[in-house]
Amino acid sequence: MRGELVAIFEAAARLRLNAIIFQVRPACDALYRSDLEPWSPYLTGRMGQAPEPSFDPLACAIEEGHRRGIEVHAWFNPYRALHPSAPGPVSASHISKTRPRLVKRYGRMLWLDPGEPAVRDHTARVILDVVRRYDIDGVHIDDYFYPYREKDPQGKPLDFPDGPSWTRYQRAGGKLSRDDWRRSNVDALIERLYKEIKSTKRWVKFGISPFGIWRPGNPPGITGFDPVAEIYADSLRWLREGWCDYWTPQLYWKISAPGQSYPVLLKWWAEQNVHQRHLWPGNYTSRVADGSAKAWNPQEVLDQIAATRNQAGATGNVHFSMSPLLKDRAGVASALAKGPYSEPALAPASPWLDDAPPAAPAVRVDRPAPGSRILRWEPRGAEKPFVWVVQTRTAGLWTTSILPASERDCSLPDATEAVAVSAVDRCGLKSRPTVWRAAP
Repeated sequence: MRGELVAIFEAAARLRLNAIIFQVRPACDALYRSDLEPWSPYLTGRMGQAPEPSFDPLACAIEEGHRRGIEVHAWFNPYRALHPSAPGPVSASHISKTRPRLVKRYGRMLWLDPGEPAVRDHTARVILDVVRRYDIDGVHIDDYFYPYREKDPQGKPLDFPDGPSWTRYQRAGGKLSRDDWRRSNVDALIERLYKEIKSTKRWVKFGISPFGIWRPGNPPGITGFDPVAEIYADSLRWLREGWCDYWTPQLYWKISAPGQSYPVLLKWWAEQNVHQRHLWPGNYTSRVADGSAKAWNPQEVLDQIAATRNQAGATGNVHFSMSPLLKDRAGVASALAKGPYSEPALAPASPWLDDAPPAAPAVRVDRPAPGSRILRWEPRGAEKPFVWVVQTRTAGLWTTSILPASERDCSLPDATEAVAVSAVDRCGLKSRPTVWRAAP
């Protein structure tokens, strides 16, 4: 497992990716040490059984990511309780055993009932536990809120079985319709998570990757699934309320897709982003050479990145998933490395989280031996950098390197004319550069 994680981060570094979104809670289980939920069965084949010898995948991911200057965001599923693919028996410590009133069977899966206030308490407690104990850079949730509709054997849609929580809401004087009540339950969790993450560690970003369409007809001509009506996810409200630091709508359609055009949807989301939070659309990179009749070629991904860079207000892309990049399916990773990802890039800064950049570093050049020069730098001030930006000029041309905080020196070729070193903090703010120039 450690070898697989190291390979993922090595591939990410070769591609100059600056963040990894790492799944840590598939279904009320944990790919990390937890006193609140059992070890995930996807690790050992048995829920609740710890890896042996001792191994913590999240801790390993953070170590390997930060060693390479890559952010690590912990990805949680807030409501799914058990997936049918889970191997082995359900652990006695799983929430379906310890608090069965909070769990509903819907289709082949188990789900937490979003209408239960205790579900919000438990989900928030699980996520905040990770925020406190692990040095993560972000918390991420995707498009699973109320479950996507299941059907009975005759093909008739099944309603989510939340009758008891709905009845208690009504008896307590609740006035909302059932659909609006369901939406308000999800809204309450999103708002709570954002505020509690910020009060715990302000620099930990909260990101959401909702279904790529808010509602059909927005903008005009867009057709398809309606998540507001079907899974009770009013994602536009969350964006307009500012309950996130980055917004990753799953724009999993081609540029030419009728009714779901990638650039048309991206432009619309940019127009709704009234708080100017990060807009990093999700790209369906796993569709490249996937063996299906709808497979993409790598050029589609390159063109989508180009469209993102041409859209004012959009500042990055999130690829689902790592698999085609690791396998370089149809040469997609090679095309990215030679094309849009040929130069390193900082994760965009989040100035609403921190308005004070770090202090400029102290820089010196040592000559340990004749003909050799070593550039060394140290942080100044109380704030610890997350990465360093080291820019060197040779023959009038500048090159840029982004180095992890643990690195403090590099060798300088004799032809180096100047070097500029800047510190970058956990919110992406960059210090003034400290410049060294070679003697004329």
